[in-house]
Amino acid sequence: MRQALEGRLGLRVATEAQADAIVRGRVVRYDPDVPQSVQAGIGQVTVTKRKVMIIVDVEIVNQREGTTVWKRQGLSVDGDYDPPAELEGRKLALAKLVQQIVDGAQSQW
Repeated sequence: MRQALEGRLGLRVATEAQADAIVRGRVVRYDPDVPQSVQAGIGQVTVTKRKVMIIVDVEIVNQREGTTVWKRQGLSVDGDYDPPAELEGRKLALAKLVQQIVDGAQSQW
Protein backbone atom coordinates (compact mmCIF):
# COMPACT_ATOMS: atom_id res chain seq x y z
CA MET A 1 0.00 0.00 0.00
CA ARG A 2 2.73 2.41 0.99
CA GLN A 3 4.70 1.80 -2.22
CA ALA A 4 1.62 2.35 -4.37
CA LEU A 5 0.67 5.60 -2.65
CA GLU A 6 4.22 6.91 -2.93
CA GLY A 7 4.82 5.74 -6.49
CA ARG A 8 1.44 6.33 -8.11
CA LEU A 9 0.37 9.43 -6.21
CA GLY A 10 3.78 11.00 -5.62
CA LEU A 11 3.35 11.08 -1.85
CA ARG A 12 5.96 10.64 0.89
CA VAL A 13 5.67 8.92 4.21
CA ALA A 14 5.62 11.26 7.22
CA THR A 15 4.75 11.05 10.88
CA GLU A 16 1.10 11.58 11.64
CA ALA A 17 1.89 14.93 13.29
CA GLN A 18 3.62 16.20 10.12
CA ALA A 19 1.39 14.60 7.48
CA ASP A 20 -0.91 16.61 5.23
CA ALA A 21 -3.10 13.56 4.67
CA ILE A 22 -3.68 10.33 6.57
CA VAL A 23 -4.88 7.02 5.15
CA ARG A 24 -6.82 4.94 7.64
CA GLY A 25 -8.23 1.50 7.10
CA ARG A 26 -9.87 -1.34 8.92
CA VAL A 27 -10.28 -4.91 7.72
CA VAL A 28 -13.93 -5.77 8.18
CA ARG A 29 -13.76 -9.29 6.77
CA TYR A 30 -11.08 -11.63 5.47
CA ASP A 31 -12.18 -14.95 4.03
CA PRO A 32 -9.39 -16.95 2.39
CA ASP A 33 -11.44 -19.95 1.34
CA VAL A 34 -14.59 -19.05 -0.65
CA PRO A 35 -15.55 -21.80 -3.14
CA GLN A 36 -15.82 -20.51 -6.72
CA SER A 37 -16.09 -23.58 -8.90
CA VAL A 38 -16.95 -27.17 -8.10
CA GLN A 39 -16.79 -30.46 -9.93
CA ALA A 40 -19.37 -33.10 -9.13
CA GLY A 41 -18.19 -36.60 -8.40
CA ILE A 42 -19.76 -39.80 -7.22
CA GLY A 43 -20.77 -39.18 -3.63
CA GLN A 44 -18.63 -36.04 -3.33
CA VAL A 45 -17.99 -32.57 -4.70
CA THR A 46 -14.49 -31.28 -5.43
CA VAL A 47 -13.79 -27.55 -5.24
CA THR A 48 -11.63 -26.68 -8.26
CA LYS A 49 -11.43 -22.92 -7.81
CA ARG A 50 -11.52 -20.74 -4.70
CA LYS A 51 -11.14 -17.06 -3.93
CA VAL A 52 -9.81 -14.84 -1.18
CA MET A 53 -12.31 -12.13 -0.21
CA ILE A 54 -11.28 -8.98 1.66
CA ILE A 55 -13.68 -6.26 2.81
CA VAL A 56 -12.28 -3.05 4.27
CA ASP A 57 -13.33 0.42 5.39
CA VAL A 58 -10.92 3.07 4.09
CA GLU A 59 -10.69 6.82 4.65
CA ILE A 60 -8.23 9.45 3.42
CA VAL A 61 -8.32 12.56 5.59
CA ASN A 62 -6.86 15.98 4.77
CA GLN A 63 -5.36 16.66 8.16
CA ARG A 64 -4.62 20.34 7.48
CA GLU A 65 -8.27 21.15 6.69
CA GLY A 66 -9.85 18.45 8.83
CA THR A 67 -11.90 17.12 5.90
CA THR A 68 -12.40 13.69 4.42
CA VAL A 69 -10.87 13.53 0.95
CA TRP A 70 -12.21 10.07 0.11
CA LYS A 71 -14.05 7.43 2.08
CA ARG A 72 -15.30 3.99 1.21
CA GLN A 73 -17.00 1.61 3.60
CA GLY A 74 -17.40 -2.02 2.72
CA LEU A 75 -14.85 -1.92 -0.11
CA SER A 76 -14.81 -5.51 -1.33
CA VAL A 77 -12.09 -7.16 -3.43
CA ASP A 78 -11.30 -10.75 -4.25
CA GLY A 79 -8.67 -12.89 -5.89
CA ASP A 80 -9.25 -16.28 -7.51
CA TYR A 81 -6.84 -19.16 -7.03
CA ASP A 82 -6.50 -22.85 -7.68
CA PRO A 83 -6.25 -24.76 -4.39
CA PRO A 84 -3.96 -24.83 -2.46
CA ALA A 85 -2.38 -21.58 -3.77
CA GLU A 86 -4.17 -19.20 -1.38
CA LEU A 87 -1.18 -16.83 -1.41
CA GLU A 88 -1.75 -16.14 -5.12
CA GLY A 89 -5.38 -15.26 -4.48
CA ARG A 90 -4.37 -12.96 -1.63
CA LYS A 91 -1.84 -11.17 -3.84
CA LEU A 92 -4.50 -10.60 -6.52
CA ALA A 93 -7.01 -9.31 -3.96
CA LEU A 94 -4.47 -6.93 -2.39
CA ALA A 95 -3.46 -5.59 -5.81
CA LYS A 96 -7.13 -4.83 -6.54
CA LEU A 97 -7.50 -3.17 -3.14
CA VAL A 98 -4.49 -0.93 -3.69
CA GLN A 99 -5.74 0.00 -7.18
CA GLN A 100 -9.19 0.96 -5.88
CA ILE A 101 -7.73 3.12 -3.11
CA VAL A 102 -5.34 4.86 -5.50
CA ASP A 103 -8.17 5.41 -8.00
CA GLY A 104 -10.38 6.81 -5.24
CA ALA A 105 -7.67 9.20 -4.08
CA GLN A 106 -6.93 10.34 -7.64
CA SER A 107 -10.61 10.98 -8.30
CA GLN A 108 -10.54 13.70 -5.64
CA TRP A 109 -7.41 15.53 -6.83
